Amino acid sequence: MVFPVVFLKLADWVLYQLLANSCYRAARKVRNYGFFLRNQTPRSSSQQQAASLFPSASHCDVGNNIRSSQTLVCDIHGVLLRAETFFPYFMLVAFEAGGILRAFLLLLSYSFLWVLDYELKLRVMIFISFCGLRKKDIESVGRAVLPKFYLENLNLQAYEVWSKTSSRVVFTSIPRVMVEGFLKEYMAVDDVAGTELHTVGNRFTGLLSSSGLLVKHKALKAYFGDKKPDVGLGSSSLHDHHFISLCKEAYVVHKEDGRNNQSCLTPRDKYPKPLIFHDGRLAFLPTPFATLCMFLWLPFGIVLAIFRILVGICLPYRLAIFWGSLSGVQLTFQGCFPSSNSEQKKGVLYVCTHRTLLDPVFLSTALCKPLTAVTYSLSKMSEIIAPIKTVRLTRDRKQDGETMQKLLSEGDLVVCPEGTTCREPYLLRFSSLFAELADEIVPVAMNAHVSMFYGTTASGLKWLDPIFFLMNPRPSYHVQILGKVPPEFTCAGGRSSFEVANYIQRKLADALGFECTTFTRRDKYLMLAGNEGIVRENKRN
Repeated sequence: MVFPVVFLKLADWVLYQLLANSCYRAARKVRNYGFFLRNQTPRSSSQQQAASLFPSASHCDVGNNIRSSQTLVCDIHGVLLRAETFFPYFMLVAFEAGGILRAFLLLLSYSFLWVLDYELKLRVMIFISFCGLRKKDIESVGRAVLPKFYLENLNLQAYEVWSKTSSRVVFTSIPRVMVEGFLKEYMAVDDVAGTELHTVGNRFTGLLSSSGLLVKHKALKAYFGDKKPDVGLGSSSLHDHHFISLCKEAYVVHKEDGRNNQSCLTPRDKYPKPLIFHDGRLAFLPTPFATLCMFLWLPFGIVLAIFRILVGICLPYRLAIFWGSLSGVQLTFQGCFPSSNSEQKKGVLYVCTHRTLLDPVFLSTALCKPLTAVTYSLSKMSEIIAPIKTVRLTRDRKQDGETMQKLLSEGDLVVCPEGTTCREPYLLRFSSLFAELADEIVPVAMNAHVSMFYGTTASGLKWLDPIFFLMNPRPSYHVQILGKVPPEFTCAGGRSSFEVANYIQRKLADALGFECTTFTRRDKYLMLAGNEGIVRENKRN
């Protein structure tokens, strides 16, 4: 009889916390809203008076007021980031680390989150997003997925103040594991004090640790003691006013300054660190409305992806282009068809930039001719559904060279010397092996655009890459053939294979408006997935 009694008491407590308290808070919100309508002018004036206690960050003379030796403290939510709610970032954790069902559950919870206060709302989102997930999966999302969205919503005014100081500490009620990787890798923060989560073994329980939700002004006092930090950045909320009032100088980032104001967006060339690699499937910031649209589109997207795959496999090139364009796939082609030298017994070597696994397929479709593609890693499923011949390389330079020589003697060959895909406008270092194999080299600048799902992944299932790309409402591919490399810039013209590879990399980067880098496949996978990106034959991709 003991267990039923304990269970009933626990259920009673949960119902009280989630229903009674929530209803009470909702009633208070309604009452306060009515009071606000009756007393609109006095309340707005009091808010303006509170906001005027500290100058706006937009009026801060960064060059004169802020010194490089100063210490700055701030929050990431509402200050460094322009977002009013952290819901999209919890959705990214739920979708990328927990899967589609967890993301759907979090979306359903949004229907009642608005009646909860800030603390309870945060606790619910943390529980749904983190419960049962492994620590390494959450850390991977924080390192490889979230930084892209944080940078795209970085408040320029706050960042200009931030960048002028030498020591920075962030205090936030957001779980530390969600923001620490970004803040230390991209923002050069000295320390992060955030909400700590409870774990059992290597998994999160979805509950807070014994310290509870971090209170910023208390954490600041505990961190600095009697010493006051030099500069405090806060939002226009009264809680932040208490927080930044403990600093020698304080500035406020107003919601009106960042909301729908394009001048507050940090442009790519002003990012604290270039964003070259990132992972994850979602290509959009999953706000509640955008996430709802994604779930409504998902059944149609799956059917559409299957239809597009069948069109590419079964129909001739011209019909495939026609039906593909009717289904929403946009293929643009520039350049001229290269003519093969009749004196040469070898085929033409096409050297492409690498955006997705479908690069050779779209090149073959644009040229309306069959091609053979070589790749370092290809899943069995991708091999089955590929409408062109694909050959897997071994990473043994001598063996791969012999394989490619044989394929060139049989016909035209497509190679992507970057060795892996890159989503951003950068080109990775080109392998020089291809330059030693042929004198007829045709560079092809390829670029892909998506609006909903990325068709590449470093830590997910690679056989789903083409399906996710084709699930987009209007995926697009741009194919630009630059013409054959002049003989004097080939190995036959006296150039080394490294010089040829670097020359072609620069030509392709100029055509696309990209930047050249020296990063390799190994660098990408070590950063995003914690491995070297080598796929073993006896393991699933």
